Amino acid sequence: MSSWSRNRKILYGGTTTIIIVIIVVSIGLKLFYKAPTCSDGLKNGDEKGVDCGGSCAKLCQSAFFQPIVSWTRFEETAPHFYNVATYIVNPNIDGIAYNVPYRVQLYDDRGILITEYNRTVTLPPHRNTIAFEGAVDLQERIPAKALFEFTGAPEWKKQSDTLASIFVQDKQYSEEENTSTLLVKIKNSSAENQGQFTAYVVLYDKNNNALGFSKTIVDGIDAGQTITAPFTWPVNRNGAVISIEVLPVAE
Repeated sequence: MSSWSRNRKILYGGTTTIIIVIIVVSIGLKLFYKAPTCSDGLKNGDEKGVDCGGSCAKLCQSAFFQPIVSWTRFEETAPHFYNVATYIVNPNIDGIAYNVPYRVQLYDDRGILITEYNRTVTLPPHRNTIAFEGAVDLQERIPAKALFEFTGAPEWKKQSDTLASIFVQDKQYSEEENTSTLLVKIKNSSAENQGQFTAYVVLYDKNNNALGFSKTIVDGIDAGQTITAPFTWPVNRNGAVISIEVLPVAE
């Protein structure tokens, strides 16, 4: 009996100890454990890096390609006033980077800086875009070179192309004595309305050099509808425009 009683006490004592441990651990977890988040500065959960990858919206550095700057051009559209544009390729199919900072510098033919400005540009997923600045006043100085540089690294987030249903149906370019006009027909092939977006255009010569560029804001296109986006320039390019590229961009 004494042996059985002793074993029973050991059993009860052990069970009680286990219950106490479970209670203490549970309380400790509630008090001190924090579930992994995408902003805790740690690599945890299903993350592929610190607060990136997995279920986090932010993509890790290893998950995206750097944007490609194809060219920077300027065009005089009125005495002393220039449009300046940089063509940027985003090779990431499902990566968007909002408000990426950049700097543009314009130099004369002696290499002396005329002016510079700092702006931001959004790089939409799987789409090329334009960093555009209109009517830059150079006050009688003539630019010979333009330089573009990103001043901060893009912070990529997962996002699919929101303009996949937007198509360019037609482009009609014409020139008058001192003006040129482009009418672009854009269709929304989706069953849902499309909200506001930006449409950039680039005019190319026979050597694929950018001659002119511009932008307009499209307020939206209803489901299945087609709108006409107009572009005008106070210059005549004397028939040098051979091809036209239209870049609808959600910004």
